[in-house]
Amino acid sequence: MPGISRVGDTSSRDSPLLHTGYLQFSAKLLQKQIIQALTRTEPDRVVMNVSSELREPMEMQRVAGKGVCYKRRVVLSLLVAVACMSQAAIGRAQESTETTRLCGESQTAAQTDDGASAPPATAPAVREATLRTLPRNILQDQKDLWLFPTKLAQGHHWLPTTIIVGVTAGFIATDPQTMPHFRQTSAFSGFNRVFSGTATAGIIAVVPATFYVASLIRKNPYDQSSALLAGEAVADDAVLMLVMKSITRRQRPDEIAVNGSYSDTFFQSHSSFAGTGSSFPSGHAMMSFSVATVFARRYRKHRWVPYVAYGLASVISFSRVTTSAHFPSDVFLGAALGFAIARFDVVRQ
Repeated sequence: MPGISRVGDTSSRDSPLLHTGYLQFSAKLLQKQIIQALTRTEPDRVVMNVSSELREPMEMQRVAGKGVCYKRRVVLSLLVAVACMSQAAIGRAQESTETTRLCGESQTAAQTDDGASAPPATAPAVREATLRTLPRNILQDQKDLWLFPTKLAQGHHWLPTTIIVGVTAGFIATDPQTMPHFRQTSAFSGFNRVFSGTATAGIIAVVPATFYVASLIRKNPYDQSSALLAGEAVADDAVLMLVMKSITRRQRPDEIAVNGSYSDTFFQSHSSFAGTGSSFPSGHAMMSFSVATVFARRYRKHRWVPYVAYGLASVISFSRVTTSAHFPSDVFLGAALGFAIARFDVVRQ
């Protein structure tokens, strides 16, 4: 019925209007049915019609109420769902933030523990030298040098030590066959005049001294330190050389007859306390390779410096054999010791 439909629609929008319209409609319908009953005298039909007419708006009200309740339930469910989703998202965000914070705290704590348990690894600093620190540096070098056997006892540096000792032993074994060739030839006479013992000793001393004076004029602290480190290495070499020569007292080749025996040479020299008459090891080779190593390490960015430094040191060392001042084994061990002292005790890079 159009009227009822409108009332029902109105009730679906507003409950007070529904009740008001229903009462008005029921009153009019009741009057209409009473009049029809009085005129037609059909009580049963009137009752049925009245009940039927009254039932229809009640059904419409119940259906409208169910619609309103259903809509409210749907809207409420959606709101609850949205709220739950929002709360879940907020919870996940908070959990993620908390996890990140805890992870950061754990990493920081781990780093702190690591830093507390072990000092941070830092790159080794470049060693410098001044006139004031030079004596202290030499004392520290000598301490490390003479305590080297304790490092061997702890199992360190066995491979390089074994190689140096083995090669030196091989040269000592071949010295009696090698040295007579240098004693009997005159092919190196011109070379020996240029690179005599005095000349090579002067080169070893003049190079660091000249470099130091030039650095003072140029006011270059790095070059001054390089020259002082070279002098420090020479001083370290001199101490070790004198001790070893005094102990080994090996004869020099020029002390033996040209056609003599070069086999039994150790503990045969009557050298002074300074070891000047002893051959093992070569002091020239030690000092030349020490000076060369200092300059080669500190100026290795210039590619030509290592070649020139080690080349000149090799020439000086070789001259000690051609002049019959040393055996090849003396020169090899001296060069190895000079390199090791400068590289690991003096420069320490």
